[in-house]
Order: sequence, then C-alpha cells, then structure tokens
Amino acid sequence: MRFATEETYDDHCFDFYDEVGPGRDRGSARHLISDNGGLPPTAHDLLAPHSEDMAGSTGMTNSASGLINVLTPGAPMPPTQQHPNPALASAVMSEDERKIVSEFCHLLEKSKQLFNGLRDLPQYGHKQWQAYFGRTFDIYTKLWKFQQQHRAVLDSRYGLKRWQIGEIASKIGQLYYHYYLRTSETNYLNEAFSFYAAIRGRSYYSRAVREDRYELQRPDLMVKKLRYYARFIVVCLLLKKMKLVRDLVRELAKHIDEYTATYEPDDQLEWSLVLSEIKSFIEADTVVNVLDSDSNSIVLSHRLNPLITPPVEKSPMMTLSLQEVLIVGASSDQVKFSELTLDMFRMLQTLEREPQEDFTGMYDVSPGPGRLPSMENGAGGVALKRDNPHKYLLYKPTVSQFTVFMASGQKELPTNGALMLYISGDGCFSTKPTPEDLGYDLGGVLLSTKRDYELLNSILNSKLKPHTKEPNCLYPGDLQPFTRRPTFIVVDSDNSTSFANIPQHFDQPLVVLMSPQEVPTSFRDNAHKGSLYTLFLHSPLSAFCFVTNIVDIPIHMWDKCLAYIDRFLTEASRLLTRSRGVAGGLVVFMGDDFLRLILCRHIFSACVLRAHRSFRGRAGFHPTCHPALPELDILENPTLQRYALDLAAQLDVRHLFVDCGEVD
Repeated sequence: MRFATEETYDDHCFDFYDEVGPGRDRGSARHLISDNGGLPPTAHDLLAPHSEDMAGSTGMTNSASGLINVLTPGAPMPPTQQHPNPALASAVMSEDERKIVSEFCHLLEKSKQLFNGLRDLPQYGHKQWQAYFGRTFDIYTKLWKFQQQHRAVLDSRYGLKRWQIGEIASKIGQLYYHYYLRTSETNYLNEAFSFYAAIRGRSYYSRAVREDRYELQRPDLMVKKLRYYARFIVVCLLLKKMKLVRDLVRELAKHIDEYTATYEPDDQLEWSLVLSEIKSFIEADTVVNVLDSDSNSIVLSHRLNPLITPPVEKSPMMTLSLQEVLIVGASSDQVKFSELTLDMFRMLQTLEREPQEDFTGMYDVSPGPGRLPSMENGAGGVALKRDNPHKYLLYKPTVSQFTVFMASGQKELPTNGALMLYISGDGCFSTKPTPEDLGYDLGGVLLSTKRDYELLNSILNSKLKPHTKEPNCLYPGDLQPFTRRPTFIVVDSDNSTSFANIPQHFDQPLVVLMSPQEVPTSFRDNAHKGSLYTLFLHSPLSAFCFVTNIVDIPIHMWDKCLAYIDRFLTEASRLLTRSRGVAGGLVVFMGDDFLRLILCRHIFSACVLRAHRSFRGRAGFHPTCHPALPELDILENPTLQRYALDLAAQLDVRHLFVDCGEVD
C-alpha cells in the first residue's frame, strides 16, 4: 500500500521524514525492508534485549512491554555494564569508551543519511526499493542494539538523553508502519504499534530528568513530539484502537496548547487544524453505536475474516486473484486525516484480512491479534501465504500520477492476477449537448476536489474553449489502455455511470460497479461522513442502520442481524455463479474472496435501496453494474428480497420498506 498525494499541510505538520520540524524540504513516505529473507525482523526481535541484558531477567521472554524496560535510559543496568567507579564518570574517557562513543555517532549519522534518502526512491513498484530499505533497516537495527549494549557508557560519556532514544524508536516505528503501507500486511501495524506504545509507555518525550527539561522545550523537539502523536493516532485508527485514540487526542491537544502558548509559532493554525481533523474523522466514522450489556460502545473491525466470506462453488473459469489495488480519494466534502478520506479509510480495511493469532504471547499491549511476518526463505524457513493484495493510496493525484501508478500496478500483475481500481470523487460533467465519443463526452470524475476545480475555472474561464475537456478529470476513455489485463473498477461519484462507457477492445474481463448518483434530500447533510455506497461495501449492516435511522444497537441484536446478512450474501454468491443471465466477465472474478464479497455487497445495497421507500422512484438513487446484473434472477430475486425484508423486521423498521411485489 502506498500514498501518492499532493503536498498539503499534513506533510508540513508531521512529515514522515522529519528531522527538525517545519520549513525543511519534504518528500513522500517510503517503506522498509531488511536483507533477512527480504523482510524486516519483528518488533519482538528488535526490542529483545542483548544477551548480556538477559542475565538475571525473568518473565520477559516475549512481552514487548516487558522488553522495553531494558531499553530505557536510566534503567538499572546489569552488573557487567555498570561503571566500575561512578566517581570517575566525569573523568577523561578511556580508549574503549572513546571507541564506543565514536561508533555510536557514526551509526547515528549513517542512520539519518539513509532515512533521509528514502524520499528519493521510486514511489511505485515492488522491487526497486528493496536493497536501499535493507541497508536502512540494518543500520537502525545495529544502532538500536548498540545503544542497548553500551547504555552506561553512552549515558555518562555521550550524554544520551531520553528523547534521543525516543527519536530512534520513533524512526523504527515509522519504518514498520511504511512497510505495512508497502506490503499491505496488517501484522506490521502491530510492529509499529509496539514501538510507538513503548515511546509513550516509557515517557521518552515527557518524563525527562532535570538536565533534559530545557532541551525538551526547544521548538523543534516539541514539534517532533507532536508529529509522533499524529503518527501514533494514524496507526491506532487503522487498528481500531478507539479508546486509545481518544486518549492520544487529549494528550495531543494538551501538547499543542503548550507549544503554541510557549512559542506562538507560525504553524499554530496548522496544528489546530490537524487536531480538528482528527476529532471530525473520529466522529464521522461512528455510524452506529454497538452497545454491550452495560451500554458501553464496542469497537468492531470490518476487515475480511472467514465468518463473513461468502462461500462459492469454484469453477474452472474462476482463476483470477486480486493482486493490485489503487484506492483514489478526491471528494471535496469528506472529512480526512493524514491524506486519508473516510472513503479511502473504509475501503483499504475492506481489502485486508483480519490478522490471525498464529503465535501466542508475543504482545502484552498489542492492539488485537497479530502474527509474525510471512517468510519466504526467511528465518526458520517459514512459508506463509500472502494475505492481502498490494495497495496504492492516492489522495488527489494528478492524472499523470494516476497513470503512472496504474501502469505500475498492471506491470506487477502475475499471470492470473487482477487489478482493482476504486475511485471516490466529485463528478465532472460534460457540457456537450450531443455526445459523440462516449469515453469522453459524458464527463468523468475530478481527481482534484470540486473546490479546486471551481477555483481553477474562475481563473481560466475566459481562456477555455467551449466543450473542452478538463485537464484533471479522469475520463472513462483514459482507462482504455489499462483494459489489457483483468480489471475490476468501483466508482463512487455523482457521475459514476459515465464509467459504463469504458472502451473495451482487448477481450479481457472488465467489471465496473457504479454508486448511486444521488441520495434523497434527507441524507444529503451527511456527505462529510463518507459515501453511503462505500459504507455498504465496507459494513453492510452499518449502512442498513444508517438508512433506517438506527443510531444504537445492542451487540446481541447486531449479531442476530449479521446472520441475516450472511444468508443474503451466501444466496447472492450462489445466484451469481448459477444464473444463466450473469455475464462470464463477472463470474471470473468470483474465485477471489475480496472481489466476491464486494460483488455480493453491491447486490445487497441494490436490493435494500430498491425496496426502501425513500429511495424509490428514481434510478439515480440505485447502484448499477457493467456488465449489467440480471433483474429477475438477481436484483428482483424473491429470496434475496425476503432476506432483506426479514432484516428490516428484525430491527423493527419494516415500515420503511415496500413489499416484495412493489420493488422497483
């Protein structure tokens, strides 16, 4: 998974490659990899104490929280590392001590050089970055273990500070996080979490000894702390650790107040905006409150797991596997945080499997089940199947950037691989009265937001010729070169149906799912909370509750309702593979768990909205598909309609839906 975005204040406030704070050159984020089997070591491996540190330690075999103890500056050191005579700590350094300090300085400088060089690596592709990332992670591994082994000397002779150890840990956390972005493997989020949680748990940035307090009030160090909090919040959001997110937001607000009160900095407004975005994002992502027996909210994950995967009767034509995904976000009204719109945030989780617990006891403070990295010819010879498709995240890209990433994604496809493109953005509508070229004359989706588009038009309006094409609009015709390989497209826009006209000349499977182009007036005020269609693809029951105005639901009722949806999706999967009217271009994608789930959820959204009284009467209120799904066999299938209406009855909202025979 990879971010490719325009530069915004997010880079300014918490750039992933920060060194001294605002004002430095900024680049886009990169990822890490080690030379050990092509994969980085786990946080457990890296946080493990040196063998000498293990002497006399007990009960600290696999707990990340326990292992951190030996990494803390000022923590009691084993007898072998204590200075033999503390009274001589301020004396002239011995030759051995000088070598230790010199080596530490060398490793520290080398690590900074390699880390800063990551921004110059290619933003796309799977292999170009591996060697450099291997060297980067190797040097951080050496640096981390070196400061472990020689803590006493570095404390007394170099003057190693708590915040400096925190900075090294923060950089390693960033590397793990960006390895998750590069590979889409969710277990690496747990690795990043281990380091970020260690920084907070050991108070590297706040519990300073007396001589550190002045340094920690330097503006550049305060900005480092703010950036650390912003990154930690992103990781916790992706892991659905919402209670911790709220705690971190309160702490971040306090630190921002301290920072702005002390320095009145130029970036005061930007940090206030970051905080506001985080709060808005958290609020908007809460569609329905699932309550336990004590009426406390429960946070649920909506990643793929075996319990929600629709079964399928495999056939020889189901040979395709989803390998590459582009997630594009450019909606103008949606809340966002860290260049993730709410639609992007939901879709990237939809296209990931829930991490499974393969190894117990690894984390004491882990945010949910995690597992060791998948190894191929790595340590121990472990070989595990890659779980998730590789993803690129593109926030408001230019058409040129989009084209490069699409081409890269297709270049990386294996023989039986398929590429999925998800676009969430504002429609760009044609003013041409008589369309001739359907690939361009019906408009498309803006890759910049509507506000940017309107501002540009106001500046250039007098220079534009009538009926010319918008330079930063993605048209259906722009996708024609990429139909040479199997492609699955989801368009969530008020001009989504224009993408039913992608020129097809290469006899390769192509499916386009298109969102409703409008929603009833009563739902329009919630546009900032994300698209209704994407919500259906992400969490069908949450979307159902949203369109039926259900705000709170007990967990026992939630589980009952999930059973109705499971029955619906199972039947939809069966109909897709057995109905004669279903195009073969749809069936070939049914062998992939992710694409099968999205197709079945698309059908669920279509059936629910067709039966909902508020969404009746206008075709623009309903999602569509190309090739079209058969009306009688699928969209108006009595069994599917009955399951949807039974769900409504279970939630006591049956009155909001028409009877089966009345469905549009």
